[in-house]
Amino acid sequence: MKKLTALLLAFVMVLSLAACGGDTGNNASTPNNSDNANQSTEANNTGDTSEPAETGTDSESVEPITLRIAYMPNYASLWGVLSAMNTGAFEEEGITVELWEFADGPSEIAAMEGGSIDLAYIGKGAHTLCIQGRALVFAPSSVHTSDKIVVTAESGIESIEDLAGKRIAYNSGSSSESTLQSALSQAGLTEDDVELFDMDVSYMVSAMVSGTVDVAVAWNPYTTEILNQVEGAKEIEFSNGSINLSSWICLPDYAEENHDILVRFSRALYKGMDYGSNPDNWEQVAQWCADTTKTSLEANLAQTGDATWFDSATLISNMQDGTMEGYYDHLQQDFLDGESITEDEAVDMSTVVLYDVMREALGI
Repeated sequence: MKKLTALLLAFVMVLSLAACGGDTGNNASTPNNSDNANQSTEANNTGDTSEPAETGTDSESVEPITLRIAYMPNYASLWGVLSAMNTGAFEEEGITVELWEFADGPSEIAAMEGGSIDLAYIGKGAHTLCIQGRALVFAPSSVHTSDKIVVTAESGIESIEDLAGKRIAYNSGSSSESTLQSALSQAGLTEDDVELFDMDVSYMVSAMVSGTVDVAVAWNPYTTEILNQVEGAKEIEFSNGSINLSSWICLPDYAEENHDILVRFSRALYKGMDYGSNPDNWEQVAQWCADTTKTSLEANLAQTGDATWFDSATLISNMQDGTMEGYYDHLQQDFLDGESITEDEAVDMSTVVLYDVMREALGI
């Protein structure tokens, strides 16, 4: 009887262990959350000629941590973080990444304030919320010095000077608004000279298809969708010397309490950026983005020319010669010129950007 009891107990313990091992614990934040977004995967490094930064951490010597990361469904948002996930850079730092999709930067910051997100990627426009004290920048992602708007053929628009009197769709508080302000400023126009429609960027496609608006100030993949679905639609590119930066951010309280985590995340991110910024790897990175966003490889490859993608060597140089500080100072001046912020809201950008985290993660 004792032997029978022992065998039964052992059998019960085996069943219990099997049940525990089958629980994945994954939760989806939105219906579009990728099936593989909540785990790091091994990348195929064939053809990788990049040289990641030498600094690193033994994953066995640090406390494992899971970070909830907000992203937008486009190449610019995902290229660096997916490269770090798929090349094992986060694993080296003891970090598990969970990706959560959002439509824009302001929504991401609201989610961080609500406690459901730890870190987030933002485009240019949401930096105004950082200047207003709601978030801090701890890592740059990419930069470009020209902007684009999409216009219908029926609008007759050939340059931004033709925007007067046109119906324009934009998304307030995001990069869409800052691009709109840059376009109006360069054209010598004000908001009173055009008819504005403030809407979610995902609605701009149908608004352009239906002819409700003449112009959409969007970003990819929505820009590409409009070009594909609206016959004769085209992009108008312009530059007025503005700086269009994208960055990684966190809440001020999070930065104060988790300096080491920000350094570890950034260090892994920069290794991923070394891989992803190499043109030889763009097709692979575009495929990862396509898999995550459930879009085509071609649509993501088309976005590889949207910006200059930072690598660690460039970041080190930009930090040492003051270029990076100049970028963020110029960014704030763009907001002042476009009246996205007031003179009273302007700050010393060193209080908004965590340059110490950047330097430590880059090993300088």
